[in-house]
Amino acid sequence: MLQQALDLTPNGNADMPGHLNNLGASLSRRFERTGKLADIADAIAVQQKAVDLTPHGHTDLRRFLNNLAAFLTRRFERTGEVSDIENAISMGQKALDLTPDSHTDLPICLTNLGTSFTRRFQRTGELSDIADSIAVQQKAVDLTPHGHTDLGRFLNNLGGSFRRRYDRTGELSDIADALSVQQEAVDITPHGHTELPTRLGNLGSSFSRRFECTGELSDLADAISAHQKAVNLTPHGHAYLPAWLNNLGHSYQIRFVRTGELSDIANAISAQQKAVDLAPHGHADLPAWLNNLGNSFSCRFERTGELSDIADAIAAQQKAVDLTPHGDADRPGRLTNLGISLYSCFISNHNSGDLEESLSHYKAAAISIVGPPRVKLDAATRWARTLITHFPQSPDIIPSFETALDQVALIAGLEQTVQGRYTQLESISDLPLEAAAAACALERADKALEWLEQGRCLVWTQQNNLRTPLEDLQSHNKDLAQDISNVSKQLENAGSSRGQSNADMSLSEKISLENEARAHLGLAKKWEDLLKTARAIPGFESFLKPLSCSFLMQDVPESAIVVINIDERRCDALALLPGLEEPLHIPLPIFSIKKATDYRTELASQLREHHLRAREEQEMKIQSSGRGAGPVAIGRHGKNPVCRVLRNLWHEVVKPILHGLGFQHMHQSNGQLPPRLWWCPTGPLSFLPLHAAGIYRGSNRESVSEYVVSSYTPTVTAITDRVKNRGSVDVKALGLFLTSQPNVPDTSPIPGTTSEVRAIVKRAEESGVRVMKCEGEELTVDACLTRMQDFSSIHLACHGSQNATEPLRSRFLFHRGSLELGRIIQSDLKNADLAFLSACQTSTGEEKLSDEAVHLTAGMLAAGYRRVIGTMWSIGDKPAQEVAINFYEYLLTPLDGSKDGSFDGALSAFALDHATRKLRLSLDDSEHSLLTWIPFVHFGD
Repeated sequence: MLQQALDLTPNGNADMPGHLNNLGASLSRRFERTGKLADIADAIAVQQKAVDLTPHGHTDLRRFLNNLAAFLTRRFERTGEVSDIENAISMGQKALDLTPDSHTDLPICLTNLGTSFTRRFQRTGELSDIADSIAVQQKAVDLTPHGHTDLGRFLNNLGGSFRRRYDRTGELSDIADALSVQQEAVDITPHGHTELPTRLGNLGSSFSRRFECTGELSDLADAISAHQKAVNLTPHGHAYLPAWLNNLGHSYQIRFVRTGELSDIANAISAQQKAVDLAPHGHADLPAWLNNLGNSFSCRFERTGELSDIADAIAAQQKAVDLTPHGDADRPGRLTNLGISLYSCFISNHNSGDLEESLSHYKAAAISIVGPPRVKLDAATRWARTLITHFPQSPDIIPSFETALDQVALIAGLEQTVQGRYTQLESISDLPLEAAAAACALERADKALEWLEQGRCLVWTQQNNLRTPLEDLQSHNKDLAQDISNVSKQLENAGSSRGQSNADMSLSEKISLENEARAHLGLAKKWEDLLKTARAIPGFESFLKPLSCSFLMQDVPESAIVVINIDERRCDALALLPGLEEPLHIPLPIFSIKKATDYRTELASQLREHHLRAREEQEMKIQSSGRGAGPVAIGRHGKNPVCRVLRNLWHEVVKPILHGLGFQHMHQSNGQLPPRLWWCPTGPLSFLPLHAAGIYRGSNRESVSEYVVSSYTPTVTAITDRVKNRGSVDVKALGLFLTSQPNVPDTSPIPGTTSEVRAIVKRAEESGVRVMKCEGEELTVDACLTRMQDFSSIHLACHGSQNATEPLRSRFLFHRGSLELGRIIQSDLKNADLAFLSACQTSTGEEKLSDEAVHLTAGMLAAGYRRVIGTMWSIGDKPAQEVAINFYEYLLTPLDGSKDGSFDGALSAFALDHATRKLRLSLDDSEHSLLTWIPFVHFGD
């Protein structure tokens, strides 16, 4: 009928564009049902003509443009032709620009443009596209009243975009939001509605995704139920039936991996095979369906060993790869899956050709210029591990790990909040250690050092990069340096303060958060563009790039920095000494990651037995002895476990290192300052007291303190940067600020803090040092931060709490609030020099992030303090007072006897060594006595 109407309409008639638009819409509908490409091609052709014949300013132009954009998107979904989706977004944006804010067509324009952005994101992986998609689709939902017939479609589309962003970022709030809006879309869709199968299918896919994160089998049951309903409601011959069959099969395959029920994998293969068989030649989704079918065959082979299954898997996955164009974001994942199946085949038949092909596909996926970073990380890691297993001396091990570590930085990118980056790193934090071990095995100590610096303390490094001095760049391009400074401050603020979505928020609140997230993403993109501009300047090619070994070795302080790497395969020490071009490699053959873990477990058990380990803030209601020491029991069963741990650390780790460095036993009476040594441990070794390693029982007693004065550093760069940038503190800021909170609400009092602080103040005043103290309710959190700006040094005598779930919420507890790690890191303390944290657990790390230095001590370093005194676990009130008072007595007693009002924070490591020695002399050799002085540690310069 429409074609006849069009044929009867003379050229130039004002109704012609409308007739063309109507015909295009019907052709598009038929394409949705049958999938015939001729229909969508004709729809686009007549719709384009409608647009061309409509004069600019005509009220119908926006509608015709919007429909043309929708048709182009549909053809892209079918063919994958990139020009279609680019044109769709262009047309959709024009339609939106022509639509008044109050017009009833605005939600439709918004949701169609959002769909186009989502499709382009699926092809390119560009995060800004999915952020833009969610933003416009949220607005479409917000503008649509309840009861409107289009609301279900808008909700469904928005949910699909949330799910796809979750697939890329792993942000749990996204999959929660996807399920919420998609469930609502299904609930308001009447039975018999043509879009009900689509909405059920999308809801099922989101249930599947959530299961992959939570492992809740009920999610999988809901996914399979929704997918099965979608299949049942879709007639044979419908263009969308293959998609619903594929999704159903994928959910069965996931459940098989969890339960091992063979009927599930049989159902998966059956549904996915039907999807592939029904897919028309050239369908854009056929590679995805073939890839999923191959994965199911591979899963069944792993269970049954049936060779025909792995052959079918490889055949399907190879075809999927062949049909996926270069430049498609899904290609690396499909190459990786093919590589996995080929490797499984190699393990079965030992055909070296399969192994070589597998490695080739892993490599191709890893070095692809497109694709999600996590997918490419997985490919690079498989490439590296396969080489180590079968070709342990292969030179390709170096580029494989290099590629993997490059992806880690992208996974925890600056477009995310600091907490979000920590979450992303939890599952991959041991990769730099594995890479360094491989480099050590290849006698590449230089690479091992570079990779540990690049991959560990990543968030710490990002924070430092945002605060890097720009004086050199200013002399070449003042405007560029200022732009970098401005963006870095905005990025730091966004990373620390941006909120996160939750289910209880209103849509308007979520829209506001999405706008913040998009702005944050834009800042991260601008930051990268500015860095590229800076690196184009001669002499700045390495500006804020990971440092090379030769650069890291340039500013090593006197004495040594020792990085200790532990991995499943081997353990090694890398010692950085002044004058060397590469680290001194000291293998630790009798130490292991298992021993480190066992020692940590044993020590933690003793801390709990001695009431010195508090796990959560609620347990921080310290018992009878102020900052943590309670009733004591001497070593369990008389076996002296603490002594054993310290002795084993001495024999297996510390003594071999000191021997390799040639350090001699020092004699305290010679009047010279002993040599310093900075420890930079990794993995579970980060939780063990290397500074106290030694033999404390028997006739052959010796310990690390008889050779060196120990300090710790999160990274090598944290020390070398301070050596390179040593400068005087602003004389106006010189001085000491002290706080004590003797009666913090909800905690036991700290009876000795007041006397501790007053004794230190009295000693400082005698030395002419500018000093200020605050006690109890005198100090607010904001006031504390202000004082930290005004004074070069701070002494915090209070409770401290480590938050294992959210490390940035670890905090110091004041009477009038708490000072969180996140806020400390956000501060920029230009005159910061020395911080003494006379509190509990201030250098207690987080197990899942052992190499990210997420503790209060590291937070003070990140905020700008050059050196920090912290504690590894809860401390007793009386020992804390003694150590603090003797520490300042040493620091405030100039060698020449002068009282010039200054003191040298650079001597803080020696001051702590002096104070803990004095404490040790007053104690016996019991387990309790060891646990009393060991927790005090020095970080920094």
